[in-house]
Amino acid sequence: MNSSLNCRVCNNKANWVFTTLVLEKYDVKYYRCEHCCFVQTEMPFWIEEAYKNALNLSDTGIMVRNLKFQKRLTPILFFIFGKQNKYLDYAGGYGIFTRIMRDVGFDFYWLDKYATNLISRGFEHTEENKYSAISAFEVFEHLVDPIAEIEEMLKYSDTIIFSTQLIKDDLPDLNWWYYGFSHGQHVALYHKKTLLYLAKKFNLNLASNNEDLHILSSKKISSMKFNFFYKSAKYNLFSFLKLFLKSKTNSDSLYLLQK
Repeated sequence: MNSSLNCRVCNNKANWVFTTLVLEKYDVKYYRCEHCCFVQTEMPFWIEEAYKNALNLSDTGIMVRNLKFQKRLTPILFFIFGKQNKYLDYAGGYGIFTRIMRDVGFDFYWLDKYATNLISRGFEHTEENKYSAISAFEVFEHLVDPIAEIEEMLKYSDTIIFSTQLIKDDLPDLNWWYYGFSHGQHVALYHKKTLLYLAKKFNLNLASNNEDLHILSSKKISSMKFNFFYKSAKYNLFSFLKLFLKSKTNSDSLYLLQK
């Protein structure tokens, strides 16, 4: 057994921390970086099997999660990035998030190399579009090569708004749902130190709620402001802001009928 390997984020030494069953059949080794605290699996030889379906069968929270991020992202975009600008949902799955953000009133587009756009057809990414930010919700934990993938994301925008559950100094026990052993798609877990390393590497600024929502951006965004808008979702700021946004639901329908 390899007791260490190179970290796929910072290339420093990553030490073995545990071995467990993935997809209920493969003994898989997990490693933690000494430098940036990134946790990674061994090279995921099972990954093709894990992605027989673009979305895993046990992900019953997909709609609840999309609606949650709709409420959390709306004030951040409205106050920090602008309600008139274009946005891209990177690795957008079936197009759910693109559609519901357009329904609110934001000019969102879809991109995914591996999934089929079923819900937001007609609003796929085009080369002429320039985006103020991209969203990448529940994407980072799937990245086999985070550095290469972030480089790819930054081709579309210099701001990435993303979700991933952060690990703490003490690793969660093996019952933690976010490890995703049953579906085998979560091969990368991040610590706050990992995000700080990524920010420095790409010459970006980090804003984070230190739990599950984060921004890497060339803009300087205060974490205090970011956390205020993040927490405002609890106080129904989303519903208030909808009064100042024009939904694209009907106009999109007319546009598509005329194409």
